Amino acid sequence: MKKSIVKKIACAAMAAMMLFSVGCGSSSSSSDSKSSSGSDDSLKKVQDAGKLVLGLDATFKPMGYTDENDKIVGFDIDLAEEVCKRMGVKLETYNVNWDTKEQDLNAGTIDCIWNGLSVSDERKKQMLMSEPYMNNSMVFMVNKDSGIKSKDDLKGKKVAVQNGSTAQEILKDSDIGKETTMTELATNVEAIQQLELKMVDAVFLDSVVANYEITSTGKSFEVLSDGLSEEQYAIGFKLGANELCKKIEETLKEMKKDGKVEEISKKWFGSDVTTIK
Repeated sequence: MKKSIVKKIACAAMAAMMLFSVGCGSSSSSSDSKSSSGSDDSLKKVQDAGKLVLGLDATFKPMGYTDENDKIVGFDIDLAEEVCKRMGVKLETYNVNWDTKEQDLNAGTIDCIWNGLSVSDERKKQMLMSEPYMNNSMVFMVNKDSGIKSKDDLKGKKVAVQNGSTAQEILKDSDIGKETTMTELATNVEAIQQLELKMVDAVFLDSVVANYEITSTGKSFEVLSDGLSEEQYAIGFKLGANELCKKIEETLKEMKKDGKVEEISKKWFGSDVTTIK
């Protein structure tokens, strides 16, 4: 009789522990469910604060960077400023360490990451990503007098790449990446400086950044015709911030329809390079 009672108590305790475990394990999915139904406060937080805090690497030309007057400018900044104007809030920028940007997002220090942020499966696990708004490709930039004409010529060479970037992930996983020495740096600016000083043989980076660097500075760089990957840019939000993401997406679509996106894009790229529909 006593053994039977003890057994029943043990079974009941085990069932309770399993129930508790399932509840904790499903908390994030429950939160996501609430967010997708429109009950998250991400948009309200921005409206109540009267500002949208945008996280960026302020060296990422031409998407968002610090100019000679110490002002944050760029294509993404112009887009964000117009979005904020239409939402009735101010834009505030916050310089993040690109290698640890997700921590600022999750801590609520910033409301979004909007700075030439490439979409990847790994990032989708760590943040909510908007619909892509622009195409990009990952390329190798070299000195014109380097004698390097294709990625096969990079075997045994030094290639600089930004820490925390998809370029870093792609290069590490590629065949050519396994045959080169990777120099990991905090920013593309540092990588390009090392290329100019011939401390590295190439930089692996976004084509948007590489082409802007060449056309705006006139420096003796060139982009190899064979890159590694096609990508898309999107805006990153904290997981569950569906309402804020939705509002910004809707505003960008309005701007596309009335011609504002085209106006901003022509200012920076000479034509409308966006994929917003």
